[in-house]
Amino acid sequence: MQLLLFVLVYPILWIISRLPFPLFYKFSDFVYLLVYHVIGYRKKTVRRNLELAFPEYTPARRLEIEKKSYRHLCDMFLEMIKTMGISHEEINRRFTFTNLEMVHEAEKEGKSMALMAGHYGSYEWVISMNGRVTFPGFAIYKKIANEYFDRLIHRIRSKFGAALITTKETIPTIEANERAGIKGIYGFAADQSPKASKIYHWGMFMGIDSPIITGAEMLAKKYDMNILFLRVRKTGRGYYEATFERPFRDIRAVPDYQVSDTFMQMVEKQVREAPEYYLWTHKRWKVRRPKDQTTSAPSA
Repeated sequence: MQLLLFVLVYPILWIISRLPFPLFYKFSDFVYLLVYHVIGYRKKTVRRNLELAFPEYTPARRLEIEKKSYRHLCDMFLEMIKTMGISHEEINRRFTFTNLEMVHEAEKEGKSMALMAGHYGSYEWVISMNGRVTFPGFAIYKKIANEYFDRLIHRIRSKFGAALITTKETIPTIEANERAGIKGIYGFAADQSPKASKIYHWGMFMGIDSPIITGAEMLAKKYDMNILFLRVRKTGRGYYEATFERPFRDIRAVPDYQVSDTFMQMVEKQVREAPEYYLWTHKRWKVRRPKDQTTSAPSA
């Protein structure tokens, strides 16, 4: 059944990836109508998230953000498919970096890097940076149940040189690379809600007491890696501008959880500036802090 589904869907994806951009975005408009108005994909989750994050906004303002966020969601999902047919020159024109020299300077220090990014703007086309840095890139992702689509995602995201590793493969891969003297850049999408069993720290996000992912920070401290934040801004339909930030130098000297808290503050700043470009379909606040828990657990 998995193979049959893939065989039926893949030709459609291939055609989409070859559409010229004007027609490509008209198709995205059509997908938006289906996803938002017909299917109503995760509308309850999006509305609940927006109510929690922006209680001061009027229902009309939240509805405006909701609709715009679905349009962006459809664009971004299809842009991932577009990666199958996009050239290096085209993606470099559409996804630019303002200060790539910050990565080059960090590479000269001879340490691996944890690149922390949020589900904001375009996190799919960040893979284009691999052709412009020296260290190999490793994108951490959640394995897809359908093995054929999982392989396709591998091919798409590795097109520009990134190696995909699952969340379960992250620690073994870092350990093996460090033993072999291989310095890499590991991409962490670190702004979503961790599993209940993996919650080690609580902090504020969008004014809400929230569980915070701390894996990137703790791995960076364990292996003495540099940490960079990536802030992405959407400058037009199909165009993005990325900027690196490095607020900390000696990671091991930073108090536990300060890196993770600072990163979440950076994400929140982006969201408040233009909330329509955030991924609101994720159940960000499905877990709440137990009433008897007032401090963070020991470091993982």
